[in-house]
Amino acid sequence: MIVRQLRVGYMDVFCYLVGCQKSREAIVIDPGGDEDKILECAKTDNLNITCIFNTHHHWDHTSGNARLKDMTGAKLVMHALEDDILQGRGPWGSSQSSSPPADIGIKNEKELRVGDTAFELFFTPGHTPGGLCLYAEGQLFTGDTLFVGDSGRTDLPGGDRPSLGASIRSLIKLPDDTIVWPGHDYGDTPSSTIGHEKRTNVNAKEYGYYVED
Repeated sequence: MIVRQLRVGYMDVFCYLVGCQKSREAIVIDPGGDEDKILECAKTDNLNITCIFNTHHHWDHTSGNARLKDMTGAKLVMHALEDDILQGRGPWGSSQSSSPPADIGIKNEKELRVGDTAFELFFTPGHTPGGLCLYAEGQLFTGDTLFVGDSGRTDLPGGDRPSLGASIRSLIKLPDDTIVWPGHDYGDTPSSTIGHEKRTNVNAKEYGYYVED
């Protein structure tokens, strides 16, 4: 699996271009701007973007949806709850989003396949009501659920701190050597591991997953 971490937009957002080495199909996770940069990276790696995935609906992770979809023809995928919010439906809906509607609104699905790569989907509410994380081949893409050394905020509409803690506890059951790829460049390093976050994350004791060295 090919993983390219790209800083995009204006809020130190990490977008990910993840490609299947065999089929050369690729998924873009959280295109928060700089669409030309994303496409150039795909071209360099000879990857065909067939899927755009949003871990959650916030504009800094979705602002590139429309243009990237127009440029690639890729299908847009996110949780159905997040799509409702982007399209102005439900209690947290905002009709001011420029994102097109999702082609696939995840509800109870457990897997997303891109080429020969099968991503396991983790439903991780807390930062937003329909947050999703993806896991494949020892790589975990956490959006704004789990950062390097911290976790996502819960004071925005739809946020809930107990739910976020439960979501992170589901993630830390993965092997300790799982690489954590966060949604923002907010930590001391651009990536981490599950084992490291168990020992060092500032929320580990509060959320009940702290382990000592």
